[in-house]
Amino acid sequence: MKISHIEHIGIAVKSLDEAIPYYEGVLGMKCYSVEEVADQKVKTAFFKVGDTKIELLESTDPEGPIGKFIEKKGQGIHHLAFAVDNVDAALEEVAEKGVTLIDKTSRKGAEGLNIGFLHPKATLGVLTELCAE
Repeated sequence: MKISHIEHIGIAVKSLDEAIPYYEGVLGMKCYSVEEVADQKVKTAFFKVGDTKIELLESTDPEGPIGKFIEKKGQGIHHLAFAVDNVDAALEEVAEKGVTLIDKTSRKGAEGLNIGFLHPKATLGVLTELCAE
């Protein structure tokens, strides 16, 4: 597996309507995309910082992964995503190295990317996402 760059940093927020003005008004970034990923029960907003993106994540269901995360830990950094050439091959490689996977095969995520998550218990407490086009 070859990681080319940090694809994005996912940040859980209670409300995109409250969070976007902070990133735009205070930090001077521009939100370039808002989309809902229904199967993940989340609405996302993206900002570009150099080659890296910031992904704000608002739960559309309190029982969804972001809703549960915010209930347990509050708002804040949710995951770190790395760009790889092939998510399925990368998931297979890390599984062979003993890493526990959340996703055994890739699935579609925001911006049409193929994604797969590694379990934070196996990644030193950091929920890790692998992404590819």
